[in-house]
Amino acid sequence: MKSLRCVVVGCGRMGLAHAERLAADPRASLTGFFDADRDSATQLRDLFAPDAEVFESAEEAFSQADADAAIICTPTSLHASHVKAAARHDLHVLCEKPLGATRDEILDLIDLSHSRSDLHFMLGYQRRFWAIYRRMKEEIESGRWGNIVGVTAVNTERWQQTIAGTWRDDPDINYGGYLGDAGSHRLDNLFYLTGLSLSELAARSTKSGSRVEIVTLVNGELRDGTNREVPFSLSFVGNSNSFHEELFIHCEKADLIVRDFQFFIGQDDKVKLVELPPEQSGRESTQNPVNGFLDLVYGAAENISPFECALPVFDMTTAILDSARSRNS
Repeated sequence: MKSLRCVVVGCGRMGLAHAERLAADPRASLTGFFDADRDSATQLRDLFAPDAEVFESAEEAFSQADADAAIICTPTSLHASHVKAAARHDLHVLCEKPLGATRDEILDLIDLSHSRSDLHFMLGYQRRFWAIYRRMKEEIESGRWGNIVGVTAVNTERWQQTIAGTWRDDPDINYGGYLGDAGSHRLDNLFYLTGLSLSELAARSTKSGSRVEIVTLVNGELRDGTNREVPFSLSFVGNSNSFHEELFIHCEKADLIVRDFQFFIGQDDKVKLVELPPEQSGRESTQNPVNGFLDLVYGAAENISPFECALPVFDMTTAILDSARSRNS
């Protein structure tokens, strides 16, 4: 099988993660790297692909890397220009989230993905690929537990402590702070798992001494295709001292629960662990956006994270921040 030749643009934390996965997959090869900090790109090149080239600009990387695909891990404000440039050079695209900094950018990129049927465009919402959440989605869609009657989620992370001096603490680049960055995975997961849409919400948020939002609390209602209302409560705490993720999908006959990457079903005041194979459990399961992207390009799987999934996340993030700012003013 011919390997998919990939160029990585943006060589920070996610560029490192994706490059490592690509280097480990025989279906892929790394042909080039670019980062505004040349040392970061050189470091990844030396780690994973010594024969690859380090480029002076994203445009140069797309045009000269002898690549079939672009892995875009740059700051959100650059995604639109980088995705469009990659497409101009006929490259398949795996783009990190969030897809764009504005709603118009997202709509333009969705239109682009539709207009280029010869290329594949995937957004790196990692939880869509994890077996634990795909199993949870299967349970919801089976209908055996009845309708969803509520959603509760708690997300805490040592995030604020890591962003000082980086683009993540710049409100002009990182729209929404912790909510818009790490929290976007959780919002996307909510829509992916439930198939519900946003009805209304109220939110509170604080920067906690940073330049971007750090702690955000949200209550509101979602709705299904029949306009049945489903209450929800979400908390995003980006200045915690530890990582914790807990999601409850409350159904009529059971609670479906993911707690720190373990899956439980709760009934009659009892909570039972659902055993998954070791390679399908935990935060670092074998399923990830790189695997999914390669499966997509090679025709082994459908696109479960198309650019369209960015729009409800952006709209909900905007509604949360607007609500929080109106209450804080």
